[in-house]
Order: sequence, then structure tokens, then C-alpha cells
Amino acid sequence: MSDGWSDGWSDGWSGGTSAVARRESGHGETVAANRSWWDSEAGDYLREHGDFLGDAELVWGPEGWTESQLCVLGPPGVLRGADVLEFGGGAAQGGRWCAAQGARVVSSDLSGGMLRTARQVDARSPGPAPELLQADATRLGLADASFDIVFSAYGATPFVADSAGLMAELARVLRPGGTLAFSTSHPIRWAFPDVPGPAGLTATASYFDETPYVEDEGDRASYVEHHRTMGHRIAEIIDAGLVLRAVLEPEWPADNSQVWGGWSPLRGQHFPGTAIFVATCPDG
Repeated sequence: MSDGWSDGWSDGWSGGTSAVARRESGHGETVAANRSWWDSEAGDYLREHGDFLGDAELVWGPEGWTESQLCVLGPPGVLRGADVLEFGGGAAQGGRWCAAQGARVVSSDLSGGMLRTARQVDARSPGPAPELLQADATRLGLADASFDIVFSAYGATPFVADSAGLMAELARVLRPGGTLAFSTSHPIRWAFPDVPGPAGLTATASYFDETPYVEDEGDRASYVEHHRTMGHRIAEIIDAGLVLRAVLEPEWPADNSQVWGGWSPLRGQHFPGTAIFVATCPDG
């Protein structure tokens, strides 16, 4: 089931686990498992997917659509002089792109290993580098109303137990009039096997089952991913006091032949793989 594109677009489910289950997993277990998983996988992930992601590019999902193409964050020029937070930023490719547009950027991630890869990319990139912060996205430790834009491309959202709390925390650090935008696996994908071929076109599970996907090694979880229905994702945004502006379901582009975990051109012809949510913080 996993493949958050971390597996977020990951392939984590396929390797070396002693057990795979759908079972409950709370905040502490989820944080410990995913921090450890990403610490160990960070280098391999960058080597495998770095060319696709670029060093300073904001790619919204495995389909390959970029911010320059979609303008999710706003029209050209909106980032100039803006304070921007990238949560679940991994190697900070999206944050680096925003910095190149003139933004002041903080890129946060739960995993110290991922932030080490971000520093490696900084060292070889000619453009401005974002400030890096290791933090649980549900507990950022940043000041209220300190950012104009908060965004993530597949980071954090499917990897936290309390996604409603995550939305509340992101709303807290947004300034009035500010924008929240994040992409994650499209909720419908959880009804289908996470395989790229024809077998991945037949629903085998309930879309409504929000029981987490957990990989266990011995007596501990090594990877956890959480599912929410489309209705629950939208409700969490609204309950955080934000105004939902758009839900994007990007189609698979004809020029992308890459298979990434369960994402593939075949499946992309039939149903969306990514959902992008865009909301704003009300003025006053």
C-alpha cells in the first residue's frame, strides 16, 4: 500500500520488512518509525530520484508537473520578498526553487538524514539556499503568523498520525491572507493495489478504511503511512480555519514514461495519482 512519494513516492513497502499490516499507529510510533526510515533511506532516495526532482525545482508529484507549469502558489512574481515555509521538504528542492524566485525560505523535515542530503545539494547548487530546520511538522516551534506561503510536495501529510493537528499547526504559522498548498497521494489510490501494471487498476480495498499502513520489523514499526478520504482532508483544512480555494487532480502528462512505485502512465490514464490542496488564511 505504501508509496507516499516519499515513499512519498517510496518503494519502502517492498524491501526487508518482517510484516506488513493495516493497524492503528499513534503519534509517537509514527514519528519514530518515519524518522528512522527516512534517515536510513535519504541517500539512496536522492540517488534514485534526484534527476527527476532536480536540485532546485518544485515538482508537485510523480506526474512531473512543476510549479512553473501549474502556478499553484500564485502568479509569477508572488514569491518575490515572501516568507515561505516548506514542510516535509526532504532535500529542499522545492524550497531552493522558491529561494531562487526571491523568497526567504525555511525548509523543514522530520529526518536529519534528509536534511543532510539537502546540505549536499546546497553545496553543489549555485543559487540561494533555504534555511534548514529539523522539526515534526505537527510541532514546528515557529512563531505565529510568520509565513506568507506554506507548502509541501508530498511531505509530511501522509506520514503523520494527527493530520487534523497538522492542518491546525500550518494555519497557525500562516499570516492572514497567506496561502497553504500541499500535494499528497490522491485518496482514491488507497482502494487499489500499489502496483504499476494492470493489477493496479482493480479496487481491492475499501476507500473508506482509514486504518494506517504499517511495516513492522520485529516488535517495532519501521514505516507508517496514514490515509484520509477526500472528505476528511477537506474537513481538516476547513476545521483549521482556512478557506479551501482549489483541489487539483493533475492528469498524467503524455511525455512522462517513468514508473515510480505504484505510479505509472497506465494507471495515470485511468485515475488521478496526486491531489493538490490550496487554501488561504482569512484576513482578520
